[in-house]
Amino acid sequence: MKRISVSKTAGALALAACLACVSPAQAGNQKEEALADSVRLALSHAIRDERPPQPKFATPADLQRYQQWLAQMSSRLQRKLPDAQLRTEFLETVWYEARRAGLEPALVLGLIQVESAYRKYAVSLAGARGYMQVMPFWTGVIGDSDRSKLFHMQTNLRYGCAILRMYLDMEKGDLYLALGRYNGSRGRAEYPNAVRAAWRQWEFKTAS
Repeated sequence: MKRISVSKTAGALALAACLACVSPAQAGNQKEEALADSVRLALSHAIRDERPPQPKFATPADLQRYQQWLAQMSSRLQRKLPDAQLRTEFLETVWYEARRAGLEPALVLGLIQVESAYRKYAVSLAGARGYMQVMPFWTGVIGDSDRSKLFHMQTNLRYGCAILRMYLDMEKGDLYLALGRYNGSRGRAEYPNAVRAAWRQWEFKTAS
């Protein structure tokens, strides 16, 4: 298999009701493993900043490209997330968190498609939660141990992107192996291939 490299660069009742009506996610899950103190500290710092996404652009052209991306992705995602405000907030957060972690937004969107099909309250059979199917143990390893936060959009995306970035670094940029670690199926082709296929569906197409 050809491998890809990626450059670095409300209440409890309401929540219970939401969870009760959502079918389990079918994706695999990250496995808890020993981390060096430096890696754990870096991850902890990465997920600590909870300020809302506020993208900054160096030039008007960069802002225009972002606006075009947002409009294009919003059109594609409309069937999955019909509410326009929610859809916009979701895409703005995906773009911000992906770029913050040095990831392609299209890759993150593809991974979310495979992991949760864009369901905020998705829960896997193993207990992974939210859009990016983050395992609850991560909140104890690098967070404040509040597992409920994994159903908060930005928090979930922040964790997911930071964890994927860590796996990419561990695998020296090898996306195939990094995705396998993220899914808990390192060395198997099914999950990386599914994410790669979904990634292509979310690539930004510039006007010719």
